[in-house]
Order: sequence, then C-alpha cells, then structure tokens
Amino acid sequence: MAVPNQNVSPEPSPPRRAAIAELLRKIAPVADELGGRFAAAGYELALVGGPVRDALLRRPTKDVDLTTDAPPERILEIIDGWADAVWTIGIEFGTVGLRKDGVELEITTYRSESYDPKSRKPSVSYGTSLVEDLRRRDFAVNAMAARLPGYEFVDPFGGLTDLQRKVLRTPGRPEDSFSDDPLRMMRAARFASQLGFTVAPDVIAAMTDMSGRIEIVSAERVRDELSKLLCGLHPRQGLALLVDTGLAEHVLPELPKLRLEIDEHHRHKDVYEHSLIVLEQAIAQEEDGPDLVLRLAALLHDVGKPRTRRFEPGGRVSFHHHEVVGAKMTRKRLTALRYPKDTISDVSRLVELHLRFHGYGTGEWTDSAVRRYVRDAGPLLARLHKLTRADCTTRNKRKADRLRRTYDDLEVRIDRLAQEEELAAIRPEIDGNEIQEILGIAPGPLVGRAYKFLLELRLDQGMIGKDAAAAELRRWAAAEGVLGEGEA
Repeated sequence: MAVPNQNVSPEPSPPRRAAIAELLRKIAPVADELGGRFAAAGYELALVGGPVRDALLRRPTKDVDLTTDAPPERILEIIDGWADAVWTIGIEFGTVGLRKDGVELEITTYRSESYDPKSRKPSVSYGTSLVEDLRRRDFAVNAMAARLPGYEFVDPFGGLTDLQRKVLRTPGRPEDSFSDDPLRMMRAARFASQLGFTVAPDVIAAMTDMSGRIEIVSAERVRDELSKLLCGLHPRQGLALLVDTGLAEHVLPELPKLRLEIDEHHRHKDVYEHSLIVLEQAIAQEEDGPDLVLRLAALLHDVGKPRTRRFEPGGRVSFHHHEVVGAKMTRKRLTALRYPKDTISDVSRLVELHLRFHGYGTGEWTDSAVRRYVRDAGPLLARLHKLTRADCTTRNKRKADRLRRTYDDLEVRIDRLAQEEELAAIRPEIDGNEIQEILGIAPGPLVGRAYKFLLELRLDQGMIGKDAAAAELRRWAAAEGVLGEGEA
C-alpha cells in the first residue's frame, strides 16, 4: 500500500502556506463560496490535481477540478439554485460540471478506479477520504489539494518537493498505479513533454515492464495523450520516453523502427534522430502556438524509409518513393489512433509532398511547375514551406545555406506568381456553364473532363484570355471526338 513520502522537505511554513492559499485563491474566486455550501451540508470539498500543480508552477490553467466525499446526487442538491448551469455528462464516473459567474468547475466524488486485465473500461468505486483519493492519483505532483473554504494545503505524498526537483513519481508503487490505469504510462511521457520533468527510475522501470498493458486502453485516449505530448514544450523528451520504455512499439511502432535506418543524406545520424530534429526545427517556425498537423507531419515524414530501403552498388542506400509509402503508412496509423479525417488527410498529404521541392534543383522549375507545386499543396502550402525547411538537417553549413537560398528563391517566385495570377485560387478562364455553351453539351462527366483540360492549360500557360482558351477548348474537343473537324 502507498504511504506518504518520508523523504520530503518539511511542511511549508505558515507564511508559505498563506502564500500558497493566496495563489490558489486566484484560480477561482467562487470556489471558496462553494466550499462553504458543502461544509454547511456536512461534506468536504477540495481543489485538487492539475490546477494546484499549475498554480504552484505559475502556469496558466483552464481547469478548475474539485473533489468531495459527497455522492453525485448530493452534489446536485448542494449546487441546485446556486450554479448558473449544470451538466451531468460524466456523472456515471462521479463527475458533475457547473458554471458560476463565468467560471466552469468540475466536482468529482472521491474515488478509485482500476482496469480488469481484459477490459478497456475502468471500474469506479467511491471513497470517503481525501488522502485516499489523492493516493490513487497518477503522480505526486498531481496529488496535492487545498481544502475549501480557506485553501488549507494538503500534500501527503511530497508533490511540492517533486515540483521543486522537477521529477515525476507515483504516490505509491508505480506498478500499482499503472495497473489501475495503464494510460498513466502515456501521461508520464506527456508530462515530461509539457513540464520538462524527468521521470523517476522506478517509474521508468515499471513503464518498461508493463508497456504491453497500454493495449487495453482505447485508441481515443491514447491519441489524446499523444497529441498533448506532441504539443508540449519538450516533445523530444516525451517521445524518447515512449521509445525507450517500449510504449511506442504499441502506440506508434513506426517511430522506433526508424532507429536502425541510416538516412543516405545524413550519414552522421539515423532516421529516428533526424526525424526528432526535423520536428524541433518545424516547431521553431510556428507562429501561433503548437500546430499538431505540422508536428505530426514532421515526426512521420520519413516513416516510409524502413520499407523502401535498398542497398545500391558502391555502398549507397536508397529509399525510392518513401514519401508515397510513408503517406500510406501515416494514413493507416492515424486512422488506427482515431484522428479526425481532416487531420489524417492533411498530415498524410504533407508526408507525400515533403520531397517535392528537391526536384527544384537550383531553380530549373518552369512557372508551370511552380503553379503545380502550389496547386498540389493547396491550403497546406504554408505548412509545406515549414516542413521542407525543417527537413534540412545537414551539418554542412555550405549545403544548408544553399538549400535555404534555393527555397527562398522558390517562395519569391510563388509570391510573384500569386500577385500576377491570384495563384491561391487558380481556376480556368472559362467556367462550367461557358464550357457547355461553347461545346454545345449538357451537364455531365464531359464537362468535368473539359474543365480539367482548361485547368492544365491555365497551369501550363497562365492567363491567355478567354478567346484563346475557347479556341484551345475546341481543338481539345475535336481531338477527343466531341466536335467534328468543321466545328473546330
């Protein structure tokens, strides 16, 4: 059984406790008032978990999580007439949500939960003790609370000390914690990414021994943790933990397979290391906060290399068409993880396009080829720019500078053509109704074929005027057998 950590610093001094209380009070001023209502009804209420941790770290928090010994039906009675709005979507797990004066709060009855070895759903039972409720939490830094009203600080498992040391420990034995909920192994990696904390050796050992248990957790829960990990401040730390403990073999097996593959362009590092560097270089280009699509594409852009590796004469290694294979693998993996369809489509498309720029050479592309590059990227063009630039990880400064200048040149050409032709919205100069009128045909597949021909004409030759486009359309139609020779 877990016991309070005996190797922690002394209890906070009265002035420090007062400072902690004041810090926590800023999270939700209405919480103290709510605590008074629970106390009057004979129940406990405490601010708990992530909000307490984040307040002590001076990190912003959106969540206001509370815990109580009151069962859900009594929670509803206590907040009736006080809360501005109430929702019970999580009530089967003991959680009631409410809004008061613009603040959203969640109240959960003290509980313990565990997974049957063959089940994907946890069994939940209610408890009566705040310390016992904290004992079943994932990590000691999340096992701190503040009793309400008054914000009396409660830290039986040394979470404050762990915050100071920047370490993740479980309140009790990590094996028991991960057996109760295997997703906590993913959460360890996620918090390593978000907080930059190290993970205690016994926690890492348990993650390694129990990594296979993650397979009983739903794909949706795994996906959410992976996304939060990738969007953290230190995703390399979290990903390395997944790979080193074997968790990645079960949730993202394409990643550890990259460790053994040598990239022919970067012989000083394997593809796994290269992919992490590309991820970091893509992140450095973000402008409006974490971009999950970009980060997924950066991490997965070379996953097709293991399947396409070929040993060529002279000791060279090739990975022909790895971008096409990688796009299919990416789509399959993200689908298995239940990502939204638009995310799957965007990430796999970026993986497919990430090598396109290398055909540009030193600027040999025609304006037609530049138009096609923009058309194929579509709304992903800005992300493709970032991914392509991030994919340069060579240590050869001269080569890196040359690649950067070449891509600068491509972007200048794209901007010029965009100004000249509104490239982002390329359309033929003749629309579908005009095609029907010129060719004397009814709506149908033939109109679509003609439209596609005119779009290719626009990409190849730019704006040539409606009369010239109509003449080209008639010549195409005659060649296709749509018009007779005399009509053309």
